[in-house]
Amino acid sequence: MGDETTWLNADEQHSWRALLIATTLLMDKLDEELRTEFSLSLTEYEILVRLSERPDQALRMAVLADSLRHSRSRITHTVARMEKMGLVQRSTCLEDGRGVLCSMTDAGWDLLRRAAPVHVAGVRRHLVDRVSTDDFAAVGRVMDAVADSLISARPGLDIR
Repeated sequence: MGDETTWLNADEQHSWRALLIATTLLMDKLDEELRTEFSLSLTEYEILVRLSERPDQALRMAVLADSLRHSRSRITHTVARMEKMGLVQRSTCLEDGRGVLCSMTDAGWDLLRRAAPVHVAGVRRHLVDRVSTDDFAAVGRVMDAVADSLISARPGLDIR
């Protein structure tokens, strides 16, 4: 059996590792900033964002889990914690009576409105302002191409 692996060259390996390290450090920093100022994790913030983008500020738990690429049990635990904080509430879906709906409360909406400027400032400070406009646009094109390819390989998956 021959080795048919096309190994990364030095430049590709450097870029790959830079992506892994920078992504980890960036997510950790954004999470830290939200926790410090609002006692809110980055995942909890993203849940509020996803809910805020819906006209009724509600999503089925299964759709929420898929959109964040988290397991249903992880989302259930996170939403339960957020429910205790008064940020969201769960209810039975009226459409079919089987699914569980997660809805943002007024307190969740208020917290999101206060946290969003801090989060966006962090994204800008730690990422957007660190590179040229052209380089940032190139990152977007690269990540779109990767996401499009991976989404198309999973029928029914729509996380955007």
